[in-house]
Amino acid sequence: MARSHRLFELMQVLRRHRRTVSGEALARELGVSLRTIRRDVVTLQGMGADIAGEPGVGYVMKPGFLLPPVSFTDDEVQALVMGGQWVSRQADERLTLAVKNALAKIHAVMPADMRARFDDDTFYVGVRERPAMSIDLGEIRRALRDQRKLRIVLAMEHATREPQVVWPIMLAFIDAKRFITAWCESDDRFRVIGIDDIASAEVLAEAYPRNRRQLVKEWRAQEVLPCNAEGDTC
Repeated sequence: MARSHRLFELMQVLRRHRRTVSGEALARELGVSLRTIRRDVVTLQGMGADIAGEPGVGYVMKPGFLLPPVSFTDDEVQALVMGGQWVSRQADERLTLAVKNALAKIHAVMPADMRARFDDDTFYVGVRERPAMSIDLGEIRRALRDQRKLRIVLAMEHATREPQVVWPIMLAFIDAKRFITAWCESDDRFRVIGIDDIASAEVLAEAYPRNRRQLVKEWRAQEVLPCNAEGDTC
């Protein structure tokens, strides 16, 4: 492996871990010696990467340091394009526009030989027809991002038509269906609710008191999932 590519891979691994990771773990993942990791970390630090840590303790890289996208591999370019296609067919209009803009920015700074791979149409990501929705997914994403409460009214048969207040913690895409995972104030438990089963949703000004990431961990520990593949909710 060329040293320039190895430096890029080391940077990617550090980004992926986000928290302090030992030199030994980095060496195993990259298939190099611990001595090489220590030397490469010093090189990246000299290039301006904000990497904290030291031998025997571990390393963590703070966000903000970028290398030119010329370092993308063929597989990485295809992953970006395929991911962009999937998002554009599944998400709301604002997120669809955002992913198209992001891909355009990447394409604009790529060297000419890589643009041909970026424009390669040898694959296609198809999904089932996107169902019409009365709920704005952009507003749901805003509630998630700002940790805001949602006031919803369910459209399900036999469900109460009274407004319910939930704390949205995750937006899920399963096949052609969309769900929100939320803590329900009235039930005092986690629920997975199909977007199609919501008649109306309003983002409230009030933020919920718990940290969203911690709530996600608690939900995953309970394994609260849709009841079946057809998307019926628990």
